[in-house]
Amino acid sequence: MKLANLIILTAVPLASFATEHTDSIHLAEVVVTAQRPAEEIIPAQTLSGKELKRLNSNSVADALRYFSGVQVKDYGGVGGIKTVNIRSMGTNHTGVVYDGIELGNAQNGQIDLGQFSLDNMEALSLYNGQKSEILQPAKDFGSAGSIYMRTRQPKFDQGKNYNVRAVMRTGSFDLINPSALVEVKLSDKVNASLSTEWVNSSGKYKFRYRRVNPAGELAYDTTAVRQNGDINATRIELNVNGMIRNGSWSAKAYNYNSERGIPGAIVNNVWRRGERVWDNNSFVQGRYTGYFGRFTSLNNVKYAFYRTHYVNNDDKQIKIDNLYKQKEIYFSSANEYEIDSRWKVSMSYDFMWNTLNSDMYGFAKPDRISNFLSAATAIDLGRFKAQASALGTFIHDHLHGQQSPPDKKVFTPAVYISINPLRNTDFAARAFYKRSFRMPTFNDLYYADMGNSQLSPERVTQYNIGLIYSHSGNGFINAARISADAYYNKVKDKIVAYPKGQQFRWTMLNLGVVDIKGVDISALATIEPANNLLVTVRGQYTYQKAIDVTNPADNYYRHQIPYIPHHSGSAVLNLEWRGWNLNYSWIYVGSRYNQQENIRYNYTQPWYTSDISIGKDFRIDKVGIRALAEINNLLNQDYDVILNYPMPKRNYRFSLTVEI
Repeated sequence: MKLANLIILTAVPLASFATEHTDSIHLAEVVVTAQRPAEEIIPAQTLSGKELKRLNSNSVADALRYFSGVQVKDYGGVGGIKTVNIRSMGTNHTGVVYDGIELGNAQNGQIDLGQFSLDNMEALSLYNGQKSEILQPAKDFGSAGSIYMRTRQPKFDQGKNYNVRAVMRTGSFDLINPSALVEVKLSDKVNASLSTEWVNSSGKYKFRYRRVNPAGELAYDTTAVRQNGDINATRIELNVNGMIRNGSWSAKAYNYNSERGIPGAIVNNVWRRGERVWDNNSFVQGRYTGYFGRFTSLNNVKYAFYRTHYVNNDDKQIKIDNLYKQKEIYFSSANEYEIDSRWKVSMSYDFMWNTLNSDMYGFAKPDRISNFLSAATAIDLGRFKAQASALGTFIHDHLHGQQSPPDKKVFTPAVYISINPLRNTDFAARAFYKRSFRMPTFNDLYYADMGNSQLSPERVTQYNIGLIYSHSGNGFINAARISADAYYNKVKDKIVAYPKGQQFRWTMLNLGVVDIKGVDISALATIEPANNLLVTVRGQYTYQKAIDVTNPADNYYRHQIPYIPHHSGSAVLNLEWRGWNLNYSWIYVGSRYNQQENIRYNYTQPWYTSDISIGKDFRIDKVGIRALAEINNLLNQDYDVILNYPMPKRNYRFSLTVEI
């Protein structure tokens, strides 16, 4: 803690020695976030604005399916849990950043992206490695891949002091999904927005259950209705943004409250489970950015409280009724100094405190104090750009009534370069090397009858080389972009659950080593073949070979790891004409295996879905109206993303949006 206090006292007051920065230059700094992809060292995959609205997506997780190198684990239905895995490194290696501050879950390390709506989302970005800038919190340098979610920033027409938007959605599974957004201009320099949403659904949908035995003989083939998949959830989000002399600030208060059933796996012809979960997740966060000549300071603070109530009333299982409470306090100070127009340096310090409590008997009640210290530099020589960073992570866990494990100290560097070999073109080659790790979660370390307090951090080494070309203009081709990346990742000390002799008794061990080789290709083109007709085509393809190389004696040595397909991809076609909008999207996931051994019994067939929507935008006086009709899984495919968790067949959704 002495180290933490010293860094805070030395880093923050530096602003008092810097010179004044004018408001006009400050505005230019904000606009930099919209730079062309070729100008970034490692460009992000981004969905924003109209393109994001056009996709047939309920949540952030649904939209992320259209990014290359991403696997979304979806357990089905409106309220099903949805987590994201980037380049096969594991969900816990993915940082999820919401309006500049990373979301956390010390209990299991996974963020359920199904809880975040696209209703007030302005942009989604995916970075492999880390974000291509050095002014960021120290913790952001630690993830192997990051998802950045940015909510809508209020914009007001001349003479207008408010915006109001109301949306009503309904459709299959007895869906009722109203939402509202109110934006108010409090003064010339301060605005506020309130976003609310309610989701209610029975979660009932028909599915086909067909299974064969190892001999290839038909065991089950029937149609049933998914049970216990209901959800009743509300989301409330308040944002306040302001401009002050030499800087800007923002504050956010967020609450997500839900009750939902956990339908469980369909196994041995059992259709219904008795599991239910209540989530009440809240956080408040603030952000301040100050500009003082060549010095820029970015400071964040956050408090989060997550309450989870889990109940299992299945007659054939042990009855469970547990309450979990998580708390998090987070502070970050990132400081950047511009030595000259071509060279910048930065230092960042983050402090985070997490605690987990439960009413389980003998629960360890862990506290975790994490300190993150980073240093980074960036040079820009025009056609050559480079960034380098180093992150030190210091973690101390304390257990109530038990011996605490040793402190963890980890050093992780990263180097990024970009070269534009052809003068006056938007072509660039890029490469990066990065080391990262993920700390074992509280469940990994301390969960009763399963945790192992001696676990080491799971470590990842990443190598990436790639090419990108982008073009923008006002002719027949308005925009075009194509990129290709080849990468190699190695995961060491992979944390796995291992049986320890007794049935239903497992322990967590550092056993795994995984080699991952892959290629990501993405392309985008927007053309205008006729007046008022705009056609956009977007596609992506991913090849991955992710094999287990832990032990040559294992039956699954050098086998593809579970649920990672060799081939996957997506395509989107959009047509805009005089307020009409037609959108078709296609997603494909190749064959994969649901267990470690790549044998016939564990084979999971490939799946693909087609979604289509048609919408119309029009105005009545000063009121904007948008009507949209969607058909998802147009071809009525039967498929599982996760084995025995059947996904919905053909389903429908209708929405009406009114903006004032």
